[in-house]
Amino acid sequence: MRRVIVLGSTGSIGTQALEVIRANPRRFELVGLAAGSNAELVAEQAELFQVEHTALGAEESAQLVRDVEADVVLNAITGSIGLGPTLAALQAGRTLALANKESLIVGGTLVTAAAEPGQIVPVDSEHSAIAQALRAGERSEVRRLVLTASGGPFRGRSKESLASVTPEEALAHPTWDMGRVVTTNSATMVNKGLEVIEAHLLFGVELDDIEVVVHPQSIVHSMVEFIDGSTIAQASPPDMRLPISLGLDWPHRIGGVGAPLDWSAATSWTFEPLDDEAFPAVRLAKRVGRAGGTFPAVYNAANEEAVDAFHEGRIPFTGIVETVERVVEAHEAPPALTLESLAEAESWARSRAQQLLGAAAEG
Repeated sequence: MRRVIVLGSTGSIGTQALEVIRANPRRFELVGLAAGSNAELVAEQAELFQVEHTALGAEESAQLVRDVEADVVLNAITGSIGLGPTLAALQAGRTLALANKESLIVGGTLVTAAAEPGQIVPVDSEHSAIAQALRAGERSEVRRLVLTASGGPFRGRSKESLASVTPEEALAHPTWDMGRVVTTNSATMVNKGLEVIEAHLLFGVELDDIEVVVHPQSIVHSMVEFIDGSTIAQASPPDMRLPISLGLDWPHRIGGVGAPLDWSAATSWTFEPLDDEAFPAVRLAKRVGRAGGTFPAVYNAANEEAVDAFHEGRIPFTGIVETVERVVEAHEAPPALTLESLAEAESWARSRAQQLLGAAAEG
């Protein structure tokens, strides 16, 4: 029996995690719930699961993690605000099932230094796939990681044609049902850029040894290529309950969490290279990842401001990554990475992005 705290319990990942927990009462006990602001739904969840400990907001979530005894903390909070709860979970010695990629990407070495080996279990489908595939060999035998991307709604489009796409088109993801920021990030490939940095930090693989390929069927969730030429892929229908269940009880599998592939039906899977000219976000993310320090935080914060500006009609779709790149290029990293320097860098990035976005709107 594993005692579980779910942070971000009212979002997509959080609610699916509760489904997994409810379906496996002999395997999990829910002991804590937290969300951003939806107090009504948290109260309903607490009543359903008979949970005494709840919290609202990042600071209360971090305190909940410190105060309540648990084996696993699922951090499904959205955005870099999840960094505090991530550090709290690691410092309290909990296994961290990490769906909040931003906290690792922004926190960087602050997070990796706080974690014991194996303490962080990835919940993103791509990183869960890599973690599963890595069990096929030694780390010294890994040649590279291959992250798959669906290609989003604009796969195959030229850079020129992307300038005129609408917010409605950007939110029409062909596979996943996600929130506005994450769905837009998928369309720009910023989300995949963040995932490249996350893979680098999680698995200790150099950024040059992490590749992105477009796989529109979203069946192969990622792959590991080994030095002998063998590639191990994890394949399953797109269903987040599978990586969530592994995150909650790693490395054990839970029967019946998801439906398997139907191997009796004829099907085709395709793979194609990422168009770096039309979608430069991954290339920029690798630059940011190499720079380290506060640069990933600046990349993430500037992107959030630019996504808002796009949906408010102030910039074109292509202006999102263009704005992020200009903010990154203007950034001067502080001498040390601390929580204070991260907060200052994020604040600076948002302010700088707003200046650029304001000038673009006036122009």
